[in-house]
Amino acid sequence: MLDLASSWPEIEGNLLIPALILGASLLMGFVLNYLLRRYITRHTDLAPDSALGVLLHAVRGLPRLWCLAIGVYWTIHTVGLVEPVQRLLAYILFTILVFSITRVIVRTLERIIALRTAEARSAAAATSLLTNLVAITIYAAGAIIILGYYGISIAPLITALGVGGMAVALGLQESLANLFAGLHLILSKQVRVGDYIRLDSDNEGRVTDITWRYTTILTSANNTVVVPNAKLSSAILTNYDMPEPQIAVIIPVGVSYDSDLEKVETVTVAVAADVMERLEGSMVKTPAVFFHTFGDSSIDFNVVLYARRFTDRTQLKHEFIKALTRRYREENIDIPFPIRTILRPDDSAPSPDVS
Repeated sequence: MLDLASSWPEIEGNLLIPALILGASLLMGFVLNYLLRRYITRHTDLAPDSALGVLLHAVRGLPRLWCLAIGVYWTIHTVGLVEPVQRLLAYILFTILVFSITRVIVRTLERIIALRTAEARSAAAATSLLTNLVAITIYAAGAIIILGYYGISIAPLITALGVGGMAVALGLQESLANLFAGLHLILSKQVRVGDYIRLDSDNEGRVTDITWRYTTILTSANNTVVVPNAKLSSAILTNYDMPEPQIAVIIPVGVSYDSDLEKVETVTVAVAADVMERLEGSMVKTPAVFFHTFGDSSIDFNVVLYARRFTDRTQLKHEFIKALTRRYREENIDIPFPIRTILRPDDSAPSPDVS
């Protein structure tokens, strides 16, 4: 007991006071982080692409680390600690500073990439592969800086990773093929997140993500199709959003031979324009009518409408066919159906067959 009482001042100086300082620093960090989250929640009008919006997104959760770093710095320079404890705290302080800086850089770049690619709809739009590669690169640089500060040489580590990497590469040929295929898809701008594509395997849907191993496609039936990047890169695919998302929708129509073709064209274009205006909000392009064939029972033509996205074509066809049928009836324009005459050996007169 006497030994404990006599050594209490030393224990108090080496353990208790630093613990109190670090505890107070952490408490201050939690308070500042709470105030930051409350500020972001209340200011819903803050533009995410503004400098302040990007900065607030980048520093979320980091006030706790910064306050802890301040507490460690204060402990080192105000409390007389033994050399091993001071060295340990110095390592902790440097690690916190490097990690927080790399964290801010990663979050800032992720937000900038997301904002810029959302505006330009470039090939790199918000893919997991791209953001993960950026994060891994920056964190790896931070780890190298920390190891250098600790006095650990990274040359043997790099040599070991190089030798081991060759063995790993042999066992992960398929995964590496998918990784490089994913990078090829992004950099060559063949496929972007948000594009509607159709593969030669008849799978079609909208691309939701490109990871380091596979690409996910959401079908119109709300199912997810997972395609390895290597297979997607070598597949024959149709991208309905390139070079632009607007798509021509061609609908074949036929009218009777006694129809006034000028009137048919005027009425049809007016109906098409009205439907496009109603569904799309505004006409992407002016609809057109092209007569092309004297059919068996009708003069055939194509109506060309335009949809903003490939997925809008079904609804556009649906509404146009209903509206055109209703308008043709109002204008007394006939849409004929085929009539065939069948001659039977035992009949003296032909009988019409409607089919």
